[in-house]
Amino acid sequence: MHKRIRLGVNIDHIATVRQARGTRYPEPIQAAIEAEQAGADSITLHLREDRRHIQERDVLLIKDVLQTHMNLEMAVTPAMVQFAEQLKPHDVCLVPERREELTTEGGLNVLGNMEQIQDTCQRLTAVGTKVSLFIDPDLKQIDASAKVGSPVIEIHTGHFADAIDNKTIQQEYKKILLAVEHGVNLGLQVNAGHGLNYHNVIDIAMIPEIFELNIGHAIVSRALFTGFAAAVSEMKQLMLDAR
Repeated sequence: MHKRIRLGVNIDHIATVRQARGTRYPEPIQAAIEAEQAGADSITLHLREDRRHIQERDVLLIKDVLQTHMNLEMAVTPAMVQFAEQLKPHDVCLVPERREELTTEGGLNVLGNMEQIQDTCQRLTAVGTKVSLFIDPDLKQIDASAKVGSPVIEIHTGHFADAIDNKTIQQEYKKILLAVEHGVNLGLQVNAGHGLNYHNVIDIAMIPEIFELNIGHAIVSRALFTGFAAAVSEMKQLMLDAR
């Protein structure tokens, strides 16, 4: 019997629409509540350095209303680490961040920043937060993630999601399979996400060792036509059916 897979709904792009016009709507808090009611197991949001979507007030208000828990995505910077220490979210996912990127374009270079990331893991673990590292399906990065003391990794599925020919799709899928197996063998909880949508999620969700998928853009996009609760529910059902 396969383990039940969990869905973390990323609500960043609700805030993107709001920030585009500087209005008071749409409200990320409403999206978080509707996502939970539709079956989301956690709410993911990324407080970026450039504040292009989620703002501090969103993080603070949403943490107070969640019935599930928050997964805060953040860069490894002194200001963000200090913010997270004060906030004490249930989960933190450390991600790379560049101002010019449209979205997170690749995994964290744990191998090249082990001292800083290890220090961050220790500081956040000390306040009761579970740390995850967003990394490419690279075995050396997975080894480094285990060494710095992160109990969770999130496999970057973007290269798989963006592949357009069958050969590349199969190559990227194999990398993910090997990465998941390697992470589990090291005793890590393995999540996955980035670029997943209603067409490709089944292949990832059917990997039995994956604990949770974090999905945002596809759900927000579907919600424009179906409503947010329906979009979340449909994605969750696809994932559950895959198991």
